[in-house]
Amino acid sequence: MQNKILGLLGLSMKAGKVKAGEFSVEKSIKAHKAKLVLVAVDASENTEKKFRQSCFYYQIPIFSYGTKEELGRGIGKEMRSSLCIEDEGFAKRMIEILDGGNADVRR
Repeated sequence: MQNKILGLLGLSMKAGKVKAGEFSVEKSIKAHKAKLVLVAVDASENTEKKFRQSCFYYQIPIFSYGTKEELGRGIGKEMRSSLCIEDEGFAKRMIEILDGGNADVRR
């Protein structure tokens, strides 16, 4: 599962459909561009809480996935505690993988 997600993250990044870092992700959420938000499992409680609340309000799927280092490596950058996918197709495929095939469930 992890290799599939990291592979999709890399493809999404090459397509220009990934925003990384708290400020960019928050801006994408508020602009209704984010289709999926990923927060590192080792992100701070405040970071996770902030994104969970924003995603709940804007009805965007959110998952805790990987470490900061893994998320950063997946997009070819340094450590990132949060990132979002702005492409519906990439987001839907990642949700299917993360949610075990049930893409309609909002977390």
